[in-house]
Amino acid sequence: MAQYSAQLDGVFVALADPTRRAVVRRLGRGPTSVGDLARDFPMTLPSFMKHVRMLESNGLIHTVKSGRVRTCVLNRERLGLVDDWLAEQRRIWEERTDRLEQFVTDPEEDTR
Repeated sequence: MAQYSAQLDGVFVALADPTRRAVVRRLGRGPTSVGDLARDFPMTLPSFMKHVRMLESNGLIHTVKSGRVRTCVLNRERLGLVDDWLAEQRRIWEERTDRLEQFVTDPEEDTR
Protein backbone atom coordinates (compact mmCIF):
# COMPACT_ATOMS: atom_id res chain seq x y z
CA MET A 1 0.00 0.00 0.00
CA ALA A 2 2.84 2.41 0.82
CA GLN A 3 4.45 1.76 -2.55
CA TYR A 4 1.13 2.38 -4.33
CA SER A 5 0.70 5.61 -2.39
CA ALA A 6 4.23 6.79 -3.23
CA GLN A 7 3.72 5.98 -6.91
CA LEU A 8 0.38 7.79 -6.96
CA ASP A 9 1.90 10.81 -5.20
CA GLY A 10 4.65 10.95 -7.82
CA VAL A 11 2.16 10.81 -10.67
CA PHE A 12 0.09 13.62 -9.15
CA VAL A 13 3.21 15.75 -8.59
CA ALA A 14 4.23 15.21 -12.20
CA LEU A 15 0.74 16.12 -13.43
CA ALA A 16 0.50 19.20 -11.19
CA ASP A 17 2.36 21.31 -13.74
CA PRO A 18 0.44 22.62 -16.78
CA THR A 19 3.43 22.12 -19.09
CA ARG A 20 3.70 18.47 -18.14
CA ARG A 21 -0.06 17.96 -18.51
CA ALA A 22 0.16 19.47 -21.99
CA VAL A 23 3.00 17.07 -22.86
CA VAL A 24 0.93 14.10 -21.65
CA ARG A 25 -2.07 15.36 -23.63
CA ARG A 26 0.07 15.72 -26.78
CA LEU A 27 1.63 12.27 -26.35
CA GLY A 28 -1.88 10.85 -26.09
CA ARG A 29 -2.04 11.36 -29.86
CA GLY A 30 1.14 9.35 -30.37
CA PRO A 31 4.92 9.37 -29.85
CA THR A 32 6.88 12.43 -30.85
CA SER A 33 10.39 13.80 -30.54
CA VAL A 34 11.49 16.01 -27.68
CA GLY A 35 12.32 18.74 -30.21
CA ASP A 36 8.81 18.70 -31.64
CA LEU A 37 7.29 18.77 -28.18
CA ALA A 38 9.54 21.60 -27.01
CA ARG A 39 8.56 23.84 -29.93
CA ASP A 40 5.15 24.42 -28.38
CA PHE A 41 6.54 25.90 -25.16
CA PRO A 42 8.20 29.27 -24.53
CA MET A 43 11.26 27.93 -22.71
CA THR A 44 14.76 26.76 -23.42
CA LEU A 45 15.38 23.14 -24.29
CA PRO A 46 17.26 22.46 -21.00
CA SER A 47 14.26 23.82 -19.06
CA PHE A 48 11.88 21.69 -21.11
CA MET A 49 14.05 18.62 -20.50
CA LYS A 50 13.45 19.02 -16.76
CA HIS A 51 9.76 18.46 -17.45
CA VAL A 52 10.53 15.42 -19.61
CA ARG A 53 12.75 13.96 -16.89
CA MET A 54 10.03 14.52 -14.25
CA LEU A 55 7.46 12.70 -16.39
CA GLU A 56 9.91 9.92 -17.13
CA SER A 57 11.06 9.48 -13.52
CA ASN A 58 7.43 9.04 -12.46
CA GLY A 59 6.76 6.49 -15.18
CA LEU A 60 4.30 8.56 -17.22
CA ILE A 61 6.48 8.53 -20.31
CA HIS A 62 9.55 6.77 -21.56
CA THR A 63 12.05 8.00 -24.08
CA VAL A 64 13.96 6.19 -26.79
CA LYS A 65 17.05 7.63 -28.42
CA SER A 66 17.76 6.85 -32.04
CA GLY A 67 20.82 8.68 -33.31
CA ARG A 68 20.37 12.32 -32.31
CA VAL A 69 16.60 12.14 -31.89
CA ARG A 70 14.98 11.35 -28.55
CA THR A 71 11.37 10.21 -28.92
CA CYS A 72 8.85 10.36 -26.07
CA VAL A 73 6.14 7.72 -25.67
CA LEU A 74 3.21 7.91 -23.24
CA ASN A 75 2.90 5.08 -20.71
CA ARG A 76 -0.88 4.72 -20.65
CA GLU A 77 -0.76 2.00 -18.01
CA ARG A 78 0.76 4.43 -15.52
CA LEU A 79 -2.21 6.75 -15.98
CA GLY A 80 -4.25 3.79 -14.75
CA LEU A 81 -3.07 4.68 -11.23
CA VAL A 82 -4.97 7.95 -11.48
CA ASP A 83 -7.99 6.25 -13.02
CA ASP A 84 -8.07 3.65 -10.23
CA TRP A 85 -7.75 6.32 -7.54
CA LEU A 86 -10.54 8.40 -9.09
CA ALA A 87 -12.80 5.34 -9.34
CA GLU A 88 -12.20 4.58 -5.67
CA GLN A 89 -12.99 8.19 -4.68
CA ARG A 90 -16.12 8.18 -6.84
CA ARG A 91 -17.30 4.96 -5.18
CA ILE A 92 -16.70 6.37 -1.68
CA TRP A 93 -18.61 9.57 -2.41
CA GLU A 94 -21.48 7.77 -4.12
CA GLU A 95 -21.86 5.53 -1.05
CA ARG A 96 -21.88 8.59 1.19
CA THR A 97 -24.49 10.40 -0.88
CA ASP A 98 -26.58 7.21 -1.03
CA ARG A 99 -26.51 7.00 2.78
CA LEU A 100 -27.35 10.69 3.06
CA GLU A 101 -30.28 10.28 0.67
CA GLN A 102 -31.53 7.29 2.65
CA PHE A 103 -31.23 9.27 5.89
CA VAL A 104 -33.15 12.22 4.47
CA THR A 105 -35.92 10.28 2.70
CA ASP A 106 -36.60 7.39 5.11
CA PRO A 107 -39.04 8.12 7.94
CA GLU A 108 -37.64 7.65 11.37
CA GLU A 109 -38.34 4.19 12.69
CA ASP A 110 -37.95 5.15 16.32
CA THR A 111 -40.83 7.58 17.04
CA ARG A 112 -41.17 7.46 20.82
